[in-house]
Amino acid sequence: MKINKTNTVAQVVSDNIKTAHIFKKHGIDFCCGGGISIEKACQKNNVDYSTLEHDMRSVDDKPGRAYDYNSWELDFLIDHIVNIHHSYVAESLPIMYEYAEKVAKVHGHYYTEVVKVFELVQEVVQDLSDHLKKEEQVLFPYIKYMLQVNKEGQSISPPPFNSVNNPIQMMENEHEHAGDTFKEIARLTNNYTPPEEACNTFRALYAKLDEFEQDLHQHIHLENNILHPKAISLEASLSR
Repeated sequence: MKINKTNTVAQVVSDNIKTAHIFKKHGIDFCCGGGISIEKACQKNNVDYSTLEHDMRSVDDKPGRAYDYNSWELDFLIDHIVNIHHSYVAESLPIMYEYAEKVAKVHGHYYTEVVKVFELVQEVVQDLSDHLKKEEQVLFPYIKYMLQVNKEGQSISPPPFNSVNNPIQMMENEHEHAGDTFKEIARLTNNYTPPEEACNTFRALYAKLDEFEQDLHQHIHLENNILHPKAISLEASLSR
């Protein structure tokens, strides 16, 4: 999208609610302090305008083609999951938390459902933060170890968790829990439909939750349906 330094922050967010996440990322107040120009907002918050403009241009970008994930080598797929999906989750969780906390505090007396949404977001933040660590520190390194062993024709050393099936089962149980949590959030928010009179932060929260759930579905698909079955098959072949 195109932006102009003279546009106010509030105008840009009103035109495209997704830009709220960009302003939030750079520490720019788009709600109560959104009446100033983007140029002044950048100066006030010591933000480089060209960097902000670059992020804004990519806010609506979508992949130009579908990737054949199933054909990728497992180590490349793991790196993709970490660099794209884990990075997205790590960046989005604190933003989502702040939105949910503010909306619950300001509007929870009237829209009581947002109080429950905030409780669920707190749960998601804690659960997924721990989940990513387990994948990056336990499961993914072991899969890469198996790939290296297979490449070099060596014998595999049993992991402390006995079999790759064990951490995979744990990860998939946690995936299911995260998915169920977002089903409940979607129900509470009427599929992320904000009230007509909702303020920008309220709208930004629902937009972020919707975006996050879509990424979560893709993230889980890559792991449950591609990475995990192939890792199990690889371990079985190395154990013969």
